[in-house]
Amino acid sequence: MIILLCLPERSTEPQQHKSFGSEQWVQTAKTTADSCNEGHSHPAGPVSRVGPPVNPPANNPAPSRPPPDRTEEDNNDYDSDDASKIIPQNLKPLFVEDKCIITFIFCNVYVCVFLTATLGSLEFSLLYEQENHALHCCIVKAKGLKAMDSNGLADPYVKLHLLPGASKSNKLRTKTLKNTLNPVWNETLVYHGITDEEMSRKTLRLSVSDEDTFGHNEFIGETRVALKKLKFNEKKNFSVCLERVIPVKVENSEERGRILISLMYNSQQSRLIVGVVRCAHLAAMDSNGYSDPFVKVCLKPDMGKKAKNKTQIKKKTLNPEFNEEFSYEIKHGELAKKTLDISVWDYDMGKSNDFIGGCQLGIQAKGECLKHWYECLKNKDKKIERWHVLLNDNTTQFED
Repeated sequence: MIILLCLPERSTEPQQHKSFGSEQWVQTAKTTADSCNEGHSHPAGPVSRVGPPVNPPANNPAPSRPPPDRTEEDNNDYDSDDASKIIPQNLKPLFVEDKCIITFIFCNVYVCVFLTATLGSLEFSLLYEQENHALHCCIVKAKGLKAMDSNGLADPYVKLHLLPGASKSNKLRTKTLKNTLNPVWNETLVYHGITDEEMSRKTLRLSVSDEDTFGHNEFIGETRVALKKLKFNEKKNFSVCLERVIPVKVENSEERGRILISLMYNSQQSRLIVGVVRCAHLAAMDSNGYSDPFVKVCLKPDMGKKAKNKTQIKKKTLNPEFNEEFSYEIKHGELAKKTLDISVWDYDMGKSNDFIGGCQLGIQAKGECLKHWYECLKNKDKKIERWHVLLNDNTTQFED
């Protein structure tokens, strides 16, 4: 809930501005917000005005209207920081307390914006290392979380995942802290294999939940950050109020992890050399919460049995390192007609293996897969490494 407290401007002298930022005015805003909360229960978003309405002079522009309600298709692009920008950009706040109380002057009137934080607030930082394709998420602490247990406390933890394409494989979580409404984690979670292209279109969702040993974990609140707002190789700090759950759009294909592949065409040997370096954030396929992954590589069509290769099996891991290479004797001019199938499987003794995810590189591919293949064709004798997203896509057939 957002509450606007409008008060007449007493003086234009600097010392009077300072006195307005005293604890007395902050307490007034908090008291007004609390009394409003006790009498009404509204979803987050509406704006209530406290005090007499103020008519702005004709020579001053009227405040901009709030944006229209978002549709379900927009939810994956939702950004909590953008949604909280209710103050006109040309107005500079006099003071800000805990990112939830903002005071500014508009039309000769003091306006105190109190963003009620009944769910609590979350502090964290984000850093994208472009060279390593790694997104570092440091979860610092939360304050004033909503009590979820009968003892008036909670057992909170933070869970992260990327939108769109949310799946179990790209969810990371902090440890659980017991019996606190003001947890301090100082824990860093890292997404490996994040490409520049994904940074321009992905949104990071951070949700806080209460762990329940004998029942279902309870959702407390969440926030979202559009990754395109981050500057590469520069850490950005956030302190935001948690919001209620925002629907997530369900997609046909599900992300099941990432794989680092190297390609090089050796012009002297007339061979395509494919390197399987490592995987990250694979989906867990076994009951122990892990997988026993291996990778299959196949160059098709019309290459026969010699086109099929597979790596060794790595036991009980979701982040295996392979560092294996396979080569295919083929003329450079024929590569444009070929497709490289890459699939990751979970080994099961005595029964069929479970498909984790896959990707296809070639002229018919899209995005990073097409770009990687094109760079290999263009740059002979040069090894090029790229991360690729593994999808559980029913429209693509991968052979076991």
